[in-house]
Amino acid sequence: MRLKAGMFVAALTRRLFAEGGMAAIERRGAEEAGAIFIRIRHRDGSESLAAPAPQTAFDDDHPEDRLFEIRKSRVQESEISELLAREARFDPDIWVVEIETDSPETYLAFAEE
Repeated sequence: MRLKAGMFVAALTRRLFAEGGMAAIERRGAEEAGAIFIRIRHRDGSESLAAPAPQTAFDDDHPEDRLFEIRKSRVQESEISELLAREARFDPDIWVVEIETDSPETYLAFAEE
C-alpha cells in the first residue's frame, strides 16, 4: 500500500532534519494523494526539480513505490518557480517540498532513465 502524500512529506522532512539537512513545505497539497514536487537547492545557488515519474517508470514488482524524475537540473530559481506555477494551475492539489542536500538520491527514489 502506498503512503499518503502528507505522510510521505512528513517522513521526508523529518529524515532530512534528523540527518542535518534542511526541508520546508512550500505548498500543501491534497493530504491523500496530491502529486509531490521536490525543489532541490544546491550550494551554488542553482536548483533542480524532482517531479513524480510517469506511470511507465513503475516496476510491476513494486507498484507502491513513489518514484521521481529530474524534470529540471541546476537551473535558476525563476525557471523552477515558473514550472511549479504552471503545474499548480493545472493541478491545485500538488505538494511542493524544498530541500537542501548534496545527495537527494539518499532520500528519494529516482526512476531509471
